[in-house]
Order: sequence, then C-alpha cells, then structure tokens
Amino acid sequence: MFDQISDKLEGVFKKLRGQGKLTEANIDEALREVRRALLEADVNYKVARDFIKRVKERALGQDVLKSITPGQQVVKVVHDEMVVLLGGEQAPLDLTGSPPLVVMMIGLQGAGKTTTAGKLALQLKEKGRTPLLVAADVYRPAAIDQLEVLGESIDVGVYRAPDGTDPVEIARGGLELAKATGLDTVIIDTAGRLHVDDERMDEVARIKDAVSPREILFVADGATGQDAVTAASAFYEQLVFTGVVLTRLDSDTRGGAALSIREVTGVPIKYIGVSEKPDGLEVFHPDRLASRILGMGDIVTLVEKAQDAVDETQARQMQKKLRTASFTFDDFLEQMEQVRQMGPLDQLLDMIPGAGKALKGMQLEEDAFVSVEAIIRSMTFEERGKPQILNGSRRRRIAKGSGTTVQEVNRLIKQFTMMQKMMKRMARPGKGGKMAMPVFG
Repeated sequence: MFDQISDKLEGVFKKLRGQGKLTEANIDEALREVRRALLEADVNYKVARDFIKRVKERALGQDVLKSITPGQQVVKVVHDEMVVLLGGEQAPLDLTGSPPLVVMMIGLQGAGKTTTAGKLALQLKEKGRTPLLVAADVYRPAAIDQLEVLGESIDVGVYRAPDGTDPVEIARGGLELAKATGLDTVIIDTAGRLHVDDERMDEVARIKDAVSPREILFVADGATGQDAVTAASAFYEQLVFTGVVLTRLDSDTRGGAALSIREVTGVPIKYIGVSEKPDGLEVFHPDRLASRILGMGDIVTLVEKAQDAVDETQARQMQKKLRTASFTFDDFLEQMEQVRQMGPLDQLLDMIPGAGKALKGMQLEEDAFVSVEAIIRSMTFEERGKPQILNGSRRRRIAKGSGTTVQEVNRLIKQFTMMQKMMKRMARPGKGGKMAMPVFG
C-alpha cells in the first residue's frame, strides 16, 4: 500500500537525518522533494501546497532547529501534519438513536459499493448488531443477485423487491421489514452512476428523504487517485454525505486519494477496503495510516488483528506445550491458520516497522503456506508428533504425497526442528518468571 510515496519519502528523510545541523536552505530542499513526491502520488496540488506550507512553518521553529536530532524532529512534524491532513482523529460510524438506523451507500459505478455494503454488514454483525441489506440498485445487471450472494455468504438477510419496483419504494420496504422483524441496522445499496447526473442524483435524494439515513457513505475507488477526489467533490455539491469509504487501497501504490479527499471535501474517511475478502474492511485511523505511509509500521492494527485471530484458551494451551517442549507439526498447522486469518502476509509485514522494506521483493502471496500445509498433512499422526522418526523413506513418501520434493520436505523439517529449539528457549521464564506468547507462521 502506497509503496511509491513511501519509497520517495524514505529517501528524503534519510538525507535529513544525515544532516548534522538543519538550516532553512536544507529544509527547503527536503520539502521540495516531499512536495514532488506528493504530486507524483497524485495528491491534489492545492493540498500538497498547503501541506508543505504548514510543515515548513513548524520545521523552521526553534524547537526543531535547536533539537539534538533535528532531522528526526522534521520527520515527526511531517507525520503530525499528515495525521491532520488525513482527518486528525478516527471518525466512527454514528449508530446512535432509535433503531432501525439507516446507512446509505452512494458513489460511482465500479467503485465497490455492493461489496462494501456486504463487508460493512459483516463488521456490524460481528459487533453485535443485526443488519439488513437492501438491494436498491435496479440498473446494474446482476447487482441484486450479487448482494444476495454476499448476504448468504455472511448470513445476513437481503431485502429484494419485485422487478420494476421504484428504488425509493425498495428503500422504504427494507426499512419496514427491519422494523417488523426487530433488526437494528439497514444498509441500502443504491445504484452507481458513470458520472454525476441530475436524474440519478434526484433518485438518491428522494431515497434520503424517504428513509432519513443516519449515515450516507460515499464509496470511492482509492486506486483512481484524483478521479476519486473529483467525483467526491461533485457528489458532495449535490448530496451532502457523512463519510467516505476508500476501496482497493491494497492495490494503491500512490495514495493520492487518501491524502486529498478529507482536505478537499471536509468529510472524514470512515473505512478503507484492504482486500476482496468479506472481512477486508478496516476502520480508518489517520495516525496509523500516516505511520504506514512514512514507513513507521502499524503495530496497533497488527496486535488487534492478532487478538481477533487468536483464541485465548488456545493460546494458553500453546503456552503450556511450549513450556514442556511438546510443540508438534499439528500445533504448527494451527498457528499457520491463525496467521492466515489475520490477512495477506505482505499487509501484515507492512505493519511491522522496517519489515516491509527489509523483505521487499519477496513473494508473499496468500497461498505461500500451501506447500507447507500439504507436506504436514501428508505425514501420519505419529510423524507429526515425533519428527525424529522421519527417516529417508518416510520423507520420500511425504514428498510424493504432497506433490513436493524431498528437498522441500527436508527444509521444512530442519526449520521446524530449529523453531522447536527456539521455542524451548523462549519458554524458559525470564527474570520476572513470565513468558511471551508468540504467533508463528
């Protein structure tokens, strides 16, 4: 995510940190490079200009110039101003008031509205709410069918009206159904449009008047950069929305939309789409994204993902196995599955300060564990628990059964044996008699 701008800013900051003393001249030089990096990342030119102006005013302050580490202080100033640019504080979805509460999804065709509606429904369901998806996009072929498939996959109901029903009546019907069945949240998937046209804008305005939504979320394709910002501005002139969802940020190497849209529209980004999976929607945190853009990682989100993926009871059981050095290949499989549940490996590494850069270029597709899993599952129950019995003939049988080579099997067994030894050392209580519980993968 945002590799292009991250790489360029890293080079600028490296030069700054190398300066023993900062002057207005070398700060100006660095900020020219920062401005160029922002513009190349497709950040709105007015946003880039104002951002550089604010950074310069702070960077030339006495607190920075007289600092022991002036280069690092400038980096902190850039980080702080980037957080402000992205919205300052996290803006949660407003779900206060008497249920059922309505959330409307609006935006251009192809931005990912329908998929985002499903992801949002799943996220709200996991937080204890009872959502209903309403299929009000009657123009795009198969849009209603797509929403029904999504609803079925996450076990959330979908309201579908008879063909030919006016979208405003569909929205009303969905709201009435939610009231009658005691559901507390209604998510309306409205029709996308190729551009801002009066007819469709009038339709979405009539839906708004009919159901009084608590939130109206503008869904924009983050990978389209300034096109997304331009569309958001045009929409906002016609229909005031309360939040922005930026999709496809996992494929956005530039970051122009994320860094511009809040400043241009004045509306907070509330969610970002980070994968095509049903759980690939994240609450937007300005400070965390700023840290990731500047190569500082995002440990908080990584820990949150780990907490969601790891069962506490299982973690305690695993800790006990580590203390007794009884960690097996079956345990290894379980740990791998927990890591996979946390999301794509490349995204996880980006959250660890320095790791994304250090491992750049490695192949980290989601199926990176497939061959390892195949090898382990080709072992017998006894072999998984006692790797020491894996002689040459057994290894050849495992390689054949898993569709891999004997060399790959040997490599995995060697790595596993080394990891067992490391785990045994980690299991020994330290000075405080406590042991950290690691996550393996």
